Amino acid sequence: MKAARMHEYGKPLVLEDIPVPDTKPDEILVEVKACGMCRSDVQLIDGYFRKYADIPTPITLGHEITGVISKIGDIVPEAAGFKQGDHVVVAPGWGDGICRHCQIGNTHICPNVRWPGFGPVGGFAEFLPVPARYLIKVDQRLPFETLAPLTDAGLTPYRGIKKLRDAGALGPDRVMGVFGIGGLGGYAVQYAKILGAGAKIVALARNPNKLAVAKEYGADYIINIKGKTSGDIAKELSQATGRNDIDAAIDCAGAPEMVQLAMSLLSISGHYADVGLVGDRIDIPLFPRVSREQTLHGSFWGNNTDLSEVMALAAEDKIQHTVETFSFDKLNEYIDRLRVGEVVGRAVMKF
Repeated sequence: MKAARMHEYGKPLVLEDIPVPDTKPDEILVEVKACGMCRSDVQLIDGYFRKYADIPTPITLGHEITGVISKIGDIVPEAAGFKQGDHVVVAPGWGDGICRHCQIGNTHICPNVRWPGFGPVGGFAEFLPVPARYLIKVDQRLPFETLAPLTDAGLTPYRGIKKLRDAGALGPDRVMGVFGIGGLGGYAVQYAKILGAGAKIVALARNPNKLAVAKEYGADYIINIKGKTSGDIAKELSQATGRNDIDAAIDCAGAPEMVQLAMSLLSISGHYADVGLVGDRIDIPLFPRVSREQTLHGSFWGNNTDLSEVMALAAEDKIQHTVETFSFDKLNEYIDRLRVGEVVGRAVMKF
């Protein structure tokens, strides 16, 4: 099968032919139809994660995966309801099944977690074996190129906004900021409208084209933050909403300056959820966080329940997409484009 593998950190992917992986009795072999490209693919190649997990090479990249069931392992129970030809998405975060996080369904934060696209198997290959419990059947009328991004770009902000909602940060008299309108931020705006219980949604970013997407997707207000101070942005926020602060923030960038901006605009008892990883350090004043009783939420990817809910929204045509598709042979070209920020929305490889 064709596969795109990283043999050395910092080097382009090698597009090569390798054997189709063996399928264990409790696994299902998926024929990949589409796989989204993520900034974390670039970060993996560039060594961002090595201080946290130095993954042995070769690595088959690609973790936003959708496809068709090709083969079912011998001990996958019929009660699971899978059959050859079913359209499926691959849930991230394959846990050990026995830790306390797995026991309550949060397999994606299992201490012994495995990730497709961060090891021997990944979605930039024609086939991959998946433990049956990490496959979700999907409506066959949904295009593969729109399903693929929903397993990360469309999943990660969903979980983050659920955390803000469950913390009581959202409601009809609240203002929520979506910081960074890239692959995740476009989905975040839509989920903020769905889950926000009437909160006003403000999109903040530097790129006018991406802000236009946010407006199209339902943002009540957009603010271009390029070249502006926190005070300038607070004034624009006040003109738009009648307030110079926000009750809730979801940061889809995670760049140091974006974290600082979001925190500077956060209200008393405000809640900030970070799902972006552009930077690697947080440097913010401590006293306002304590004296104003603010809460910072880390939110990482999502679990099977989150992904099932996102798939239900997709089946009801409640999610819009900005997707650019490309072929397998252009993977390295699109990695370079993503690295310099040229991709609006999500880039998706289709076989």
